[in-house]
Amino acid sequence: MSVHQDFQRRPKLIASDLDGTIVAHYGDITQRTIDAFRKAHEMGVHIFFVTGRPPRWMPEIKEAFGIGNAICGNGAMLYDLHNDKVLEEWLIPVDAQLEAVNRLRKVIPQISFAVESHNYFHREKAYIPRWDVGLDNVGVEKIEEVITSPALKILARCSQQELSSDEMLAIALVELKDVVTVTHSNPSDSLLEISALGVSKGMTLAKMAERLGLNAADCVSFGDNPNDFSMLEWCGRSFAMADGHPDGVKYAKGIAGPCEEDGVAIIIEQLLELPA
Repeated sequence: MSVHQDFQRRPKLIASDLDGTIVAHYGDITQRTIDAFRKAHEMGVHIFFVTGRPPRWMPEIKEAFGIGNAICGNGAMLYDLHNDKVLEEWLIPVDAQLEAVNRLRKVIPQISFAVESHNYFHREKAYIPRWDVGLDNVGVEKIEEVITSPALKILARCSQQELSSDEMLAIALVELKDVVTVTHSNPSDSLLEISALGVSKGMTLAKMAERLGLNAADCVSFGDNPNDFSMLEWCGRSFAMADGHPDGVKYAKGIAGPCEEDGVAIIIEQLLELPA
């Protein structure tokens, strides 16, 4: 797990996924991880938490770290973590939402949908939520009834887990390639995450870096699932989690130890020892 990789300088920006990368699957963040990110911040490194989460799931991150910038919704939103304010959004137009839903229904008949923005979550009755239980307990028969405005994200699920996320993604990448961006963040589930065409963690991170006068060589990223691959691929230095999706190594330049073993913190500690 050397951080050498032909880079002898400390990074100027560190970007990290949250769940499965620095947040354990049971929701804990270790003090070592918090300390590593805070130290980087104190040394002048820009910190970005780049996640599929919507803002309503971010208060614990603000509370734990007290620093950093946030890119939410797999790149669809720039979010002010500390003032709970949406700064910019790259949303899915209504016509693209309807087209994506229509195409997926044809190729995966058992599929069900939810749609979300920063302030709402609507689902079909057939869609069984795992996390936002209680946020929308009623549900609608067909998601088309509530697709009336641009959305942050469409979620598509096989609630009986007839297909894995990887199997669903393989189908959706072919069917939707000219309409929306599709990915997933959980190989053991049956869930797709859909964003506006061209929107990804990597795209938005690159945009933020450019605004700071930085390029890919200045940036380091960490992630564990397909929704992180664009970010891992873009950054000059990047690390897939050892216990993450097996395809991570195809996109990252290195491997970090598992989340539960402080894999990210260990590498950040090494990176901070490099000269500026």
